[in-house]
Amino acid sequence: MKEYSSFKEIDRDLKILKLQTKIDQEEIKLNVERTKSAMSPLSLMGSMAGSILQKAFILKAVTKLTGLKKVTAKVKG
Repeated sequence: MKEYSSFKEIDRDLKILKLQTKIDQEEIKLNVERTKSAMSPLSLMGSMAGSILQKAFILKAVTKLTGLKKVTAKVKG
């Protein structure tokens, strides 16, 4: 625990703590806004579409590199 020798030191530390509290509050606000925009339907759809395209591209590249072709089965019925 810190020992103070004057009220001036106490006031200085209180000001610093108040500023740190304001900074923390602003960081929380920014994080909430970032989370809201990341969770928006448009953003989620965009990331899902990007993921699907990425997987399709990888599958196509692997297929070309390995020479494998798509196998389909015919069902008699």
